[in-house]
Amino acid sequence: MEDRIKAIVCSVLFILPFFACKDTKKEVFVNTEVQKFITPLGKEFSIPEPSKKLILQYEEAKLDFENNPDNLENIIWFGRRTAYLGQYNEAISIFSNGIKKFPEESRLYRHRGHRYISLRKYDKAIEDLERASELIQGRENEMEADGMPNSMNIPVSSKHGNIWYHLGLAYYLKHDFEKSFKAYLKCRESGNNDDNIVSSTHWLYMIQRRLGNEELAMEILEPITSEAHIIENQGYYDLCKFYKGLIPIDSLINTKKGNPSSDAVLYGLANWHFYNNDKAKAYEMMQEMMDSKAWSSFGYLAAESDLIKYLQDENSTF
Repeated sequence: MEDRIKAIVCSVLFILPFFACKDTKKEVFVNTEVQKFITPLGKEFSIPEPSKKLILQYEEAKLDFENNPDNLENIIWFGRRTAYLGQYNEAISIFSNGIKKFPEESRLYRHRGHRYISLRKYDKAIEDLERASELIQGRENEMEADGMPNSMNIPVSSKHGNIWYHLGLAYYLKHDFEKSFKAYLKCRESGNNDDNIVSSTHWLYMIQRRLGNEELAMEILEPITSEAHIIENQGYYDLCKFYKGLIPIDSLINTKKGNPSSDAVLYGLANWHFYNNDKAKAYEMMQEMMDSKAWSSFGYLAAESDLIKYLQDENSTF
C-alpha cells in the first residue's frame, strides 16, 4: 500500500510541480519541497502533502475521467478532487475545459467560481457565479453531494444554495454589501434545513450591521432558535445565537484559529467588534487570523479583504 501511495503521489503531484519524483529500481522518492501560496498581504504558506485518503480519491476521479472524459460527472469530480489537493489553478483548467463541452451546466461555473474565490480572483468568480445563477432559473433544486462529507455523511447544501452562497461571498469580499445581501437571501430561500438557515443568516446579519442597519439585522435573526438541528455549521449557529443574545460571548472567545470552522467564528467575532466600534480589537483579531493555516477559508478571506480595504485605502480607516 505504501508503494502504491508513493507511486500515486508521483503521478498526481503533479500537474503543477508540487513534488519531484523519480523511479529507480521500482523505488519511488518524493521531494519534500512543496508549492507555495503568497496571499495579497504577503503571507506565505506551503500547500501541505495531501492525506492518503485525498490522494486515493483524486486518483479514482482522475481514472474515471480518463476512461470517459466526456462524462459531466467525471469532469466535475475530477475538478473537485484536484481542488481538494490545493491545486486551484489546475482545477479551474479542468472546469474550463468542461464548460467548453457543457456550456449550459451551472455546476461547472459554480465550482470554477469557488476556486476563483480561493485565488482571490473575485471579479472572475462573480462573473461565473452570476452565469450559474442564470442557468438555474426555472430548474428544480436538489441537494448536492459533499466532496468532504460531514460526520453523519448527510449533505446540508443544495445546488442552487451553493451558487447563491458563493455569489454572496464573492460580493462580500468586494465589499458590495447590497448585492451580497440579495444573494444570501436567495441562498436562505433555497432550502429550509437548519444548516442552510444558520449559514446564510450569519452573513445576512453581518451585512446589515456593516451597512448600519442594526434593527433590520435583528429582524433577520427571527428564524434562529435554541432548538435547531445542526449537522455541520455549528460555528455559524453559535454566532447566530450570540447575535440574538441566546448565548454569551464567553462561549465563543476560546476559539482557536487554524481551520475553516474556527476561522469563521473568529471573523464573526472580529466583525462584531468592528461594527460595535471597537475597531482596535477587530484589527487585532483580523491580523492574528492572517497566520492561520486555513488561508483559503471564508473567514480568512473576509478578514484579509477587510484588512486590505481598511489598511490600504486612504479614505478608510480602522
